[in-house]
Amino acid sequence: MNLIRYQTPELASWGASNRWSTLRDELDSFFELPFWSNVGRAGQLFTGWSPALDLYQSNDNVVAVVELPGMRKEDIDISLHDNTLTISGERKHESKGGENAERTERYVGTFRRSIALPTCVDAKKVSATYEDGILKVSLPKAEEAKPKQIQVS
Repeated sequence: MNLIRYQTPELASWGASNRWSTLRDELDSFFELPFWSNVGRAGQLFTGWSPALDLYQSNDNVVAVVELPGMRKEDIDISLHDNTLTISGERKHESKGGENAERTERYVGTFRRSIALPTCVDAKKVSATYEDGILKVSLPKAEEAKPKQIQVS
């Protein structure tokens, strides 16, 4: 017979409630996107291959920073449509001369991230850099979206 230490119910169910919270957050972000961009995201909801994305905003720019380690810049696509930034691509499986994997934990395959931008941007001035597995997309704000100082006369 094994003795099991007693745990109060609120501590024992904490892990399960955390998983529900994560699922709720994923579902919330799923429904925040425009309908046409959900096609790529729906498959990622339960597979887990979705790169981390941070979005920053200053007076002049919106900057998206995406973690894409181990990818080549040729395998990354960036598009801007209706004030929604979409980053997609494919991480290919690396197989070396007949070796069989004993364990694989890195995600491979296609991904697609779409994010609605918080303000209008000038599509003609968008630039992107990719270095050390970090993609940085700089989206200059449109002139009408920039804050303006108004003088009182």
